[in-house]
Amino acid sequence: MPTPLKYNKKFDELNEEEKKLLEINKKSIADFVEQSSSISDVNYATRNAHAKTYAVAEGTLWVNPNIPESLHAFFDKEKFDLIIRFSNAQPTINNAKKDIPAYGMAVQIKDENGGLLANFPLANFPLFPVNSVSTFLKLFTAINRSYMKKWSGLFPILAQAVKIIPAVLTGSFLKNMVKLMRKKNDFILSFDYHSVGAYRLGDYMIKIKLSPKSVDKNMGKNQKIKDTLKTYFQTHDFTADVLIQFCYDLKDQPINKLNVEWKNSPYVKIGELKINKGSLLNAQTCTNELLSFNPFESKTIFQPVGKIQKLRDEAYKVSVQTRRKINKLLHGKGAL
Repeated sequence: MPTPLKYNKKFDELNEEEKKLLEINKKSIADFVEQSSSISDVNYATRNAHAKTYAVAEGTLWVNPNIPESLHAFFDKEKFDLIIRFSNAQPTINNAKKDIPAYGMAVQIKDENGGLLANFPLANFPLFPVNSVSTFLKLFTAINRSYMKKWSGLFPILAQAVKIIPAVLTGSFLKNMVKLMRKKNDFILSFDYHSVGAYRLGDYMIKIKLSPKSVDKNMGKNQKIKDTLKTYFQTHDFTADVLIQFCYDLKDQPINKLNVEWKNSPYVKIGELKINKGSLLNAQTCTNELLSFNPFESKTIFQPVGKIQKLRDEAYKVSVQTRRKINKLLHGKGAL
């Protein structure tokens, strides 16, 4: 097997135009979060993405005893404690019975003292429709502003959306869109979950995939997702294989081209993620609502790689800081 490519900070570097657009975007995030309680008609400020929490649970990563020796330094225990949040990607909260099938599964890995090792926000779609940092920032800013300007904010969104059309017409993207549409009514736990972008594993770069085992895709067809998850975890354990791919060659495993799947990089099973029945936490408590899954809070050896990924660092910080500031004003010390 070839030697994986080593991480280089050049993969993350933004140019001057991108830095300026990022500052504009950060302002739009803060403005959105400040008004999010009225936008979503709730009594607290929400996240500006994946705002809707379906469930929060405790789990365990059981390490595969047969992992390659080169990985022992990263997975040096039999098991690791986890906190897992299930969500919807939309920036607003609604009470609709049916949500768009854009789901998130954010995994927080703890060390033996309960401290943070790594945050991995995963999604049920493996690709991202935008490779251009400038286009993404302009589009994301326009979306944030549209919630405050209503119909007058639609034109900027359309102007930027047109630019991403070529990126969604790749074979990989179209294949996965068809797959998603076929599964759009399936149970949230029956989907594979992906890191989308790359992450560091020490000096190397990887992508992550969670693949569930023995989940009935037809469960809860006529229920709200939150209710179905509550029912499921009252009577079922959940197990998923934890798989990684290494980056060996930028042609086959590109870091800054997120609209195509990696190829010629076999999956390596790191272990199994398990949530035991009865492990759900109260998702509405202050502690759980304020959970941060910012991957840039992870230990350096587990942090994200790539320009689009780099944008998350500033976006998460602004979102969390603004959310906590507003919720303290709304509810006082220690509130949401």
